[in-house]
Amino acid sequence: MVPKGLYYTRDHEWVRVEGTVATVGISDYAQQQLGEITFVELPAAGKEIGQHGILASIESSKAASDVFAPVAGKVTEVNGDLESQPELVNQDCYGQGWICKLAMSDAGQVKEIMDAPAYEKYLEGLE
Repeated sequence: MVPKGLYYTRDHEWVRVEGTVATVGISDYAQQQLGEITFVELPAAGKEIGQHGILASIESSKAASDVFAPVAGKVTEVNGDLESQPELVNQDCYGQGWICKLAMSDAGQVKEIMDAPAYEKYLEGLE
């Protein structure tokens, strides 16, 4: 499942861009690989993060994994629901399972990551 209109990284993060705000989460592929998610360590609101910097951490029944920032920016909002319901990432990774929102410092960085068709092709190469 790769929704159109989002951007994707090789590390399986997704980005929804609305103006200068980027909502970030992990892809369906990533949550499937991780298995049952048991904990999400969210970034602090106000944190400045560089592109590819560690944004959050996710722990699951299989492994722990870092979530990297697809674009540079300042964390403006976090999904506090994940603190008590980390399983939302498994249940609805593109909706209620989003991780945080960033005020992008350089919206042009989005052009450096994959659109949905490119990500689908990337995933085919992993099988």
